[in-house]
Amino acid sequence: MSSDPAVPRVLVDGIVMGESPRWHGGRLWFCDWGVGEVVAVDLDGRREVMARIDSLPLSIDWLPGDRLVVVDSKRHRLLRQEPGGTLVTHADLAAVSTHPWNEIVVDDRGRAYVNSIGFDMLGAGMADGAGTGQGFVVLVEADGAVRGVAEGLSFPNGMAITADGSTLLVAESYAGCLTAFAIGPDGDLSGQRVWAQVDGSAPDGICVDADGAAWYADVPNRRCVRVAEGGEVLDVVEADRGCFACALGGAGGRTLFIAAANWAGPDAIGRGEPTGVVLTVAAPAGKTGRP
Repeated sequence: MSSDPAVPRVLVDGIVMGESPRWHGGRLWFCDWGVGEVVAVDLDGRREVMARIDSLPLSIDWLPGDRLVVVDSKRHRLLRQEPGGTLVTHADLAAVSTHPWNEIVVDDRGRAYVNSIGFDMLGAGMADGAGTGQGFVVLVEADGAVRGVAEGLSFPNGMAITADGSTLLVAESYAGCLTAFAIGPDGDLSGQRVWAQVDGSAPDGICVDADGAAWYADVPNRRCVRVAEGGEVLDVVEADRGCFACALGGAGGRTLFIAAANWAGPDAIGRGEPTGVVLTVAAPAGKTGRP
């Protein structure tokens, strides 16, 4: 593990609750769940609202051809942004489930993996193991067709696809692990296994780097952790508030961007003064894989 933890700096503040950070087109994009916005910010902290969707949760990625897709959990659908900025339905997720939809990652063929925690986070709460083993992943084909590809997950959160396109990693917050699936030629998932056990952590948003390691954000422990396959801790970045998600980007893909905020439970989202920030810190290895 690194003996000299890096100290992150604030790139942008005043966010209600930032999630789903993605480096795209020379800027860091993220979703502000508290106000239903998709925001892009440059390295000087200048931000621009790219889309507005009244939904929570909210997550983003891109289809081939630079087409933004947005998980609209409130209406159980995957949206696609057209060239003029209009959002249209790309896939109807309600046919599979009306439980909250969460994270997305798109492969290089335009197929989107979208996960759901499988229970009502706002209604049931997040304590006492609610939703353990109820989470699942669906595959949205490029034409919008939807089918289930994994189930039995315990609060699936961030997802990433390795650089060779062969493996999907899923952070299971309630199981304290990163779970791996082999991706088949048709996009189906198989061979579920624990990629890294991270006991004592609640892994949330994740990304992978060129050394084959994965970063995961951890809300209760207020940190981001870099782990190798098997669970060895390589680096830790401490923060003063909960870390919800992380992404690599910037020059050479060697900046780690962290979406962080104070956390008082799902019922408190959007209440009180905004405490959300995007933090940046130098990373030991560059960006690879997806998102």
